[in-house]
Parts: sequence; structure tokens; C-alpha cells
Amino acid sequence: MPRRIRGLSGKLLWLTIAFVMLAEILIFAPSVATMRLRWLQDRLNTAAAAGVVIDGLQPLELPRQVQDDTLMTTGTKAIVLRKDGTSRLLAVTEMPKEVDAQFDLANYGELQSIRDAFYTLLFGGDRLLRVYGPVGESDMVIELVMEEKALRKAMLAYAHNILIVSLFISVITAILMYLAINRMMIVPIRRLTSNMQSFAENPEDPTRIWFAGDGNDEIAVAGRHLARMQGQLQKTLKQQKNLADLGLAVSKINHDMRNILASAQLMSDRLVDVEDPLVKSFAPKLLRTIDRAVGYTNEVLSYGQTSEADPRRRLFRLADLCQEVRDLLNIGPDSGIEFIEAIAPDIEVDADSEQLFRVIHNICRNAFQALATYVPEDPDYPRRITVSAQRMGAVVSITVDDTGPGMPRKARENLFAAFRGSARSGGTGLGLAIARELVIAHGGTIALVEKPGPGTLFRVEIPDRPVSLNDWRARA
Repeated sequence: MPRRIRGLSGKLLWLTIAFVMLAEILIFAPSVATMRLRWLQDRLNTAAAAGVVIDGLQPLELPRQVQDDTLMTTGTKAIVLRKDGTSRLLAVTEMPKEVDAQFDLANYGELQSIRDAFYTLLFGGDRLLRVYGPVGESDMVIELVMEEKALRKAMLAYAHNILIVSLFISVITAILMYLAINRMMIVPIRRLTSNMQSFAENPEDPTRIWFAGDGNDEIAVAGRHLARMQGQLQKTLKQQKNLADLGLAVSKINHDMRNILASAQLMSDRLVDVEDPLVKSFAPKLLRTIDRAVGYTNEVLSYGQTSEADPRRRLFRLADLCQEVRDLLNIGPDSGIEFIEAIAPDIEVDADSEQLFRVIHNICRNAFQALATYVPEDPDYPRRITVSAQRMGAVVSITVDDTGPGMPRKARENLFAAFRGSARSGGTGLGLAIARELVIAHGGTIALVEKPGPGTLFRVEIPDRPVSLNDWRARA
């Protein structure tokens, strides 16, 4: 069997034939009942015409041969005319003792007619029927006694003709519907399927994107959605490829940078031996900065190998870490930006100091860069970065609040997404993405908080490590 006949179009063809045949069957029931009634009514009309003629010949009695010819013409065994309350036997072959069924055509319901018609088709043929009804508009009633054999034969011939016509109509209708629906639906769906297979083989080939038409039907709408999805997928694949290439380049550059920083670290160690007071004050900060840079390069290489280091947690004072962030940002008085530390000296946080430094530094650096390029309408408008913290039970909540222009909507929609969540032109969005990853590694949360005034507010929550009962008892 051809593929099309086995497919959706073939199923549609057979279903159409089946449904049309079902409709014909539903139509056949009242149709065959109507045919039966008409057949009986024709016999009554023929007998009534003969009966009126015979009744006009009174008081003469018809010869036997004429009666037989009349009965043969009407297909009956007896004809009775009832008139003015009396009944007259007009013609008879032999009067039967009893009849099997009788029907009053003047009072015959549709359901009863359908039931009797199917009974005649399925089980009839041997019964003797008594059929009667009025003669035209007069008060005369004509009555026939007849065999059912001729009626059943006529009904079977009618049913056979209906069956042939129904099959012909079903096949023609099914073929027309098949051709129409195959052209309107099956062929476009087959093209969509073929395009999906072709696109799956090489999704980076722009020539394999589905060409969306201008139709308004469901298939045309699906085609436009498919084309949009394929275009978006190609764009995503291109971005992923660019990111992979960028990652490889960063890894190579970072490898060489680590060697350079290692050399700088060796040379900066000698600054400790210099007796100059100014050098002694800056040397520790310079050493810590280079150490952090070396640590960052190692972590970048580890990130490329998807092997992030677990936080090395310890208790330390948060105020000291924020002071280092301030020193590294180097916010001078000529910048017009205030850096406020609203952190109590006794607040300690249980975290990896280097990783938490990166989190707070990334957020504060973003705030500083936003304020540095922000020119408010009011010249007296304060440009300020405020870092505050408080401990609530086993959780330390750290907030970084600035009075800058706020975060654009696009950056809000792609918050914490690398290469998409940058709030400034030329940014990569890596800072917040890295900050979120480090906070989650501590079991904490980082979120952008809505504030009534202008600016941006981030909240970082770091929980303490759960304490083992055995460790607590050992220390106690």
C-alpha cells in the first residue's frame, strides 16, 4: 500500500467513506419507510379506482374472470369498499380466514412506519396483510387483503439501489475531500515535517529555516512560529559557539596572565623589605590585590573545567572586608561619590572571605560605574553607595544601596544572566552572574530589591554553617 494511503491522508479517506455511509444509513431508515407507504398507497389508489367503477355497476355482479383480472392488476386477494356504513366485497379470489397484520394508512406514525418497514425487510414476505384507507376526500374507505411478498421484493430492490447510490456518493465525496484536504493540510504538514528533519540535520545552516507565508490559517501560523523558533535557535547556537570560542581564548590569555602575575608577585614581595613608610603602608594592600588576581586566574581556569572550588568558610569581621572593597575601588573625594559603611564592628560572617569579597566588590563596582556616568538634574542630588549589614539569628543580611539611575528593564529581565544582564553599554553581565554563583555556593541568596526612590538595592543573605552536635559537644 502506498505511503500516502497508510498515512494521515489515507485514514482521512477511509473515515470520510465510513461517515458518509453512516449518514446514508441514517437517511435510509425514513427513506425506505416512505417508499413502503407510497407502495401501499399506490395499491390502495389503484383498487379505489377499480372499486368506484365496480360500485357504479350495481346491482350487476362482475363475472369471475373480470374479478380475477381486477385482483391481478391490483396485486390483491380481496377488495372491499365501505360506503355509508355498509361494506361490499367487490372482488375476491378466496376469502382468507385471518390476516397476519393490518395497517390503517390514514393513521400511521413515522416511528411505527420505520419499524414496520425494517420488519418487512428482515423478516417479512410470508404474511397476509390487510390495508385500508380513505378514497380521496370522500367518506368511502377502500380495503385490501394482499400478500407481503410483492411488497418485500419491491423494498429489497429499492434498498439495493440506495446501497449502490450511497457507495457511489461516498466514494466520490471521499475522493473530493481527500484531494481538497490533502492539498490544504496534508501537503503543508508534510513540508513542515520535511523542513524539521532537514533543519535537525544541520541547524546552523540559515538556508534551512522555514519560509513563512502570509496565510491566516493554523498551518501558516504554525509555520511562522516554527520559522521564528528556528531563527532563535540558530541565534542561540551562534551565541553558544561564540561563548565557547571566547572561553577558549580567555583560558589561553588567563594562562599567560597567571604567569605574569606570578612574576609580579615575586617582585612585590621585595617591597616588604623597603624601609620607606609610604611603601610600607601600600605594600600589604598591593600584595593582597596581586594574590587575589592570581586566585581569580586560577578560578577562571577551574571554571572552564566545570570544577568550582568549595567555599573555605571561616568567621571574620565583615567591616574589615568592606574596607578592603572601598580601598580597591579607590573612590576619591574628587569623584563626588560617597561610600558609606553602615556595619557594626562586631558583626561577623561565616563565609569564604575571598569569595564574599568578590560578591560585594562586583556589586559595589557596578554601582560606582553607574554613579560615575550619572548626571542628575539636581546638582545637589547626593551620589552615594551605602553598604550595611545586620545579623538575624544564624543569617547575615548584607545590602548594597546606591542612588544612581537604577537598572534598565532589559538588565532586570536578564538579571544574573552572563552576557545578557549588563546594565551598561559594553558590559558582559559576568559580575552579577559570578556573584550569584558564589552566594548560592554558600547556601545563601542574592536578589534585587524594589525601593521607593531612585537607585538600585541588592540584598545578599549568607547563613551560618550548620553545627554538628558532636562537634559542639567536643568544643564545649
